[in-house]
Amino acid sequence: MPRTDPRSDSVTLRPAVEGSDDEQVAEVYLAARHAAPMPAPVHTDAAIRFWISGRLQADSVWVAEAADRIVGYARFTQTWLDDLYVHPDHARQGVGTALLDVVKSQRPEGFRLWVFETNRPARSFYTHRGLLELEHTDGSANEEQAADLKMAWPGRDPLAFLRRLIDDVDDRLGDLLAERVALTTAVQRVKATSGIGTDRDPEREQEIARRLAERAPALGEDRLARIAHAIITESLDAGS
Repeated sequence: MPRTDPRSDSVTLRPAVEGSDDEQVAEVYLAARHAAPMPAPVHTDAAIRFWISGRLQADSVWVAEAADRIVGYARFTQTWLDDLYVHPDHARQGVGTALLDVVKSQRPEGFRLWVFETNRPARSFYTHRGLLELEHTDGSANEEQAADLKMAWPGRDPLAFLRRLIDDVDDRLGDLLAERVALTTAVQRVKATSGIGTDRDPEREQEIARRLAERAPALGEDRLARIAHAIITESLDAGS
């Protein structure tokens, strides 16, 4: 159901209409991306318009409308806020805050999002509205290959939300540890049959800690060396 933004009687918030809102939503996306301190899109405008049309069918999308024109929109799934863009002509007028409030009301258990490191206005916007900074990356996993930051709104029960994220990490960590044990066991068998010997390799373990530190700099190489040593020790013991 459409709702009027209490900050401005001239802005109406409503769910997007598939088929009729596609073009205006794409215009907002392109204008906002070009105006923001973000890497340029890697796809053509035509490809982006086609992609947005598909996302309006698959995701939840709300738009902000003023004078019969869409001036901003938010696109989100059950757990992620994928887009929140406001046309530059309507920036700093409360449109972004109103759209973010819609997403919060629709996803009261919390959600996550990605923002580019260089987009400091967006980072400040989200931080001042209760979102948390969770994880910095080098951008190797995104299309633009630009450093980015994972943020989250922890919802009405922040502790439960964050613990769910930890549980997800622990599940993945358990899978990786199981794989590590299996590979360590395989290496020991190859060493034994090749006559290499099964002694540990301190130089290789130091290199493992160095590589881990590149991926988890907050822990530092010394801590990660101790963690790696424990994992290798227990993996060897489990496979013996």
